[in-house]
This record gives sequence, structure tokens and C-alpha cells, in this order.
Amino acid sequence: MTVDETQGGRRRPVRLLLGLLLLAMLAGALAVLGPGLLSGLRAGDGWLRGGPECTVGTSDGEVGLDRDEAKRATTAVALTARGVEAPDTSGIDEAVLQRLADGPPGNAGPSLTCRGSAAGDLREQQLTATGLTPRAERLREAMTAVFGEQSLGGFAPGGIDRGHGAESTHYDGRAVDVFFRPVTEENRREGWLLAHWLVAHAEDLDVQYVIFDDRFWSAHSARGQWQDYDAPEPGNEILRHLDHVHVDVLRGDPD
Repeated sequence: MTVDETQGGRRRPVRLLLGLLLLAMLAGALAVLGPGLLSGLRAGDGWLRGGPECTVGTSDGEVGLDRDEAKRATTAVALTARGVEAPDTSGIDEAVLQRLADGPPGNAGPSLTCRGSAAGDLREQQLTATGLTPRAERLREAMTAVFGEQSLGGFAPGGIDRGHGAESTHYDGRAVDVFFRPVTEENRREGWLLAHWLVAHAEDLDVQYVIFDDRFWSAHSARGQWQDYDAPEPGNEILRHLDHVHVDVLRGDPD
């Protein structure tokens, strides 16, 4: 055995000890920092964040959009449908704009979805003269600016205390119903124009839930996927939200 071989044999236990010590240090760091690191990556519904903020399902597959693109696309489609000058959509796939304009085909469900992000620093608000909270009133004004005058319900001056299910956000003045009656394919298309616009602008307008056409979207779901809406009995057009889009805003924390 040479001198080098003897020294190499002596180094192995030292290297092994150093390796074990390093692994122990890493394990300790993960135990302390791991939950915080994962919380920045993990969505509230158990999925890791990643990919585009928003997606649109087209006939050629899903197309990813950032939040600004989603807002511009949904606003442009809504304004174009009214014959009003629309924002620039250069750089956005034409297939996206066409799908948003046409609405979901058949029973395919919603075309656009965006990650949910419920703000945690909002304060609870009281009703204004309109029967809506300032946050909900701002939402109503934003919808009117893009979609024009709409058939609205679910609120009234002084507030309401009946006509909706228990714990309804309508009673807090935080919800607006936008009606698309009667239930037809054309009204369904127009309803989805609004529903998609609301989801794209949810962060700016503190939107909490959007419900339409047997589906709902929640700001509390970081993945932001639309889910099936389980309507209460008797499951008619109103309760299934086939004839109107329901949108409400976040409550906020009490003072």
C-alpha cells in the first residue's frame, strides 16, 4: 500500500462525517424555513404555483396570459361588442380574442380563468345610500364603464334582508346580480363576457366570487379554476345562475 492510498483511506471517514454534518444542517434549515418557503409556492388548494396567471381554452388548446393581457383582452372584447373603441390587443393571440367573443362552445364551461388572490388587508365596510358597500359600489361603477347600463338586482337603498339564502352576501351589500334574460345562447354568451371580465379584473376590484351558468370562481382558490356550482333545490334557472351573473366582493376585517 502506498502513502497516497493510506492517506486516501484516512480521508474517507472525514469526508463521510462532513457529508453527514452537511445533511444534518440542511435538514435543520428545512425544518425551520421549509413551511415558509413552501407557503410562497403552494396554493391554498394544495397545488404549487407555476405557469401563467391566466389561461384561455381555444380550439387549438390553452393559451397563457399574464394578468394585464387578460384584462386588456376581456375589456377589448366587451367594448368591441358595444361598438366602442377598445384598448390595444397587439401581442394577444387572435384565437384568444375570438374565443372570448364567441363564448364557451356548447357545454364546454368557462373559457378564461385566472389565479385567485384574496387581499388580506381590507377593512370591513358598511352600506352606502345605494345599499352597497363602497367596495361593491366601485365594482358596479367599473362594470357600467365597460358594459354600459345593465339589468341589475340583489341590492336596494337601505339594504335587503330577504329573497336570498342564509348568510348571503347580498344582505351585507357586497353582492350584485347582473341579469341576462331570457335564458338563450346569445344571453349566455353575453353573460360569459361579463363573467370572464370579472375574473380577469378580480384583483383590482376585490372580487370574491363569480357565479354563472352552473359554475363558480373563487378568489380564495389560488389555482383559480372554475368549479361546478351545487345549486340548492329546486334547482331552477335562478338558483342555478343560468339567467344572471352573481358577483360579490371581499368582506374585509372588522375594525
